[in-house]
Amino acid sequence: MTDRQDVLLQGWGRSTGSRARLRGPLAPEALSELVSGRPAGGVLARGAGCSYGDAAQNAGGVVLAPATPSSITVDVLGGTVRAAGSAPFAQVLAKVVPEGLLLPVLPGTSRLTVGGAVAADVHGKNQRADGNLGHWLESVELLDGTGQVRLLTPDQDGAAFAATVGGMGLTGVILAATIRLIPITSTRLRVTSRRAANLDALLDELDAAAQASRYAAAWIDTTADGPRLGRGIVDRGDHLDDPDHPDDPDGPLGYAPARAPLAPRLPVGPVTPLTARAFNGLRYRKAPREHTGVQGLSEFFHRLDAVREWNRSLGPRGFLQYQFAVPDPAAGLLGEALTVLRRAHAAPFLGTVKRFGHTGLGPLSFSLPGWSLAVDLPLAGDAGQARLRAALDQLDRRVAEAGGRVYLAKDARLGRAAFEAMYRPLDDWRTARARLDPADTMRSDLGRRLGLCP
Repeated sequence: MTDRQDVLLQGWGRSTGSRARLRGPLAPEALSELVSGRPAGGVLARGAGCSYGDAAQNAGGVVLAPATPSSITVDVLGGTVRAAGSAPFAQVLAKVVPEGLLLPVLPGTSRLTVGGAVAADVHGKNQRADGNLGHWLESVELLDGTGQVRLLTPDQDGAAFAATVGGMGLTGVILAATIRLIPITSTRLRVTSRRAANLDALLDELDAAAQASRYAAAWIDTTADGPRLGRGIVDRGDHLDDPDHPDDPDGPLGYAPARAPLAPRLPVGPVTPLTARAFNGLRYRKAPREHTGVQGLSEFFHRLDAVREWNRSLGPRGFLQYQFAVPDPAAGLLGEALTVLRRAHAAPFLGTVKRFGHTGLGPLSFSLPGWSLAVDLPLAGDAGQARLRAALDQLDRRVAEAGGRVYLAKDARLGRAAFEAMYRPLDDWRTARARLDPADTMRSDLGRRLGLCP
């Protein structure tokens, strides 16, 4: 069991940090006693630390990392899995894939935990077709802020269920979740990649791909300008119907993440506007105009796992990820965002565009029908950071005016006024949280920054 005082915790972007008392894993009785005792500074459950900002930090309080031991139970006939909040997706996949089943929503890393995924109401490349993880949840087992265990379903205490899904861990500790699975006959997918010469072409191609295939996403050149603004590569994928061969390395219907090399820890940031432009240009030029091939689960879904701890290689200052979603009429904001960042001399080195089709279940869920852009932005010196933050503040206002949102699971710097403009109204969420946590025991740095907790 972890029981350490004054531990520095950071998000994946390594741009923020705060110290907390680290506890866990705990037995159910001990966990309930800890939460009901209302420790100074409050309590927060932390998963694998995959949130880019300060969502899994609790300065001066207690952080459960993990809250409970990992456990996974598969109901093959019912097509569901019950997994502890501390269970990583990789462990869940290793259990369900051999049974011909798959988690219905797979973000870009298999490292995230089930509890973290529920708290962020995560999405994947199939958001347009299948929605968020919350749309596939049968139940959530929650230890609320009083130390009481509750079983939440869409029909049984639906208000508390909606507040918890996407609630960023501020309604209680997610002990376990039961998730509906999808059937598969193969661990391979047929993937078609096509280049698009500019933003209009990229969005048209991505829209068509998201309608024709279950999975679709686009890499976007974050540094191109002029007539090439928004050029990129659109990937679409569908599961193969033919069963895997018994002699495949993973066996028939097996899942084993590939061994990934460890990224070096660099003393200086290697990404500058010049190197970002060179990297993006080379990637676009090397890509064929169109290519169809077969990829495995890890290769297609979990490209962020290709290098372990790759966030260490971006220099000691870390980086921000800025991800927003806007409705269809505001699609032009994607190009505007890239232009604003270029004029601020930022160095966005990685960009992704997705087509969304569903609104998230919870008041704090991120997704809405429309378009999503995510860009990774290295942090430079003080002057560069000031320019970057001013540019992002400008984009926050534009996103809010368009009826869009910034993704809280990726955020490290959104202001309270902009947040409230994006996520209004929050009366239902605050009412549910007050009932689940009347003493404001569940707290986080993100929650304090946005006025969601004291």
